[in-house]
Amino acid sequence: MWFVVLGLLLVLLKWAEFAVVASWSWWAVLSPFGVAVLWWAWADASGYTKRQQMRKIEERVAERRKKNLDALGLKERRRR
Repeated sequence: MWFVVLGLLLVLLKWAEFAVVASWSWWAVLSPFGVAVLWWAWADASGYTKRQQMRKIEERVAERRKKNLDALGLKERRRR
């Protein structure tokens, strides 16, 4: 996501002919978009995206469980 934001910022600076970016080639300005595509391809192929989704779901389940136990007035049991 950060590469896309950086790419958009560079395109806007190039289009507005602002400072140093105006003299850069379009290849340099558009390169963050290529890096973003490579990152997304790697993240999907390696399973990184799926692991992050599963981690978020597990955190939500644990938080919901803790909230429900607190609402019932029970303490969370420790695993042996």
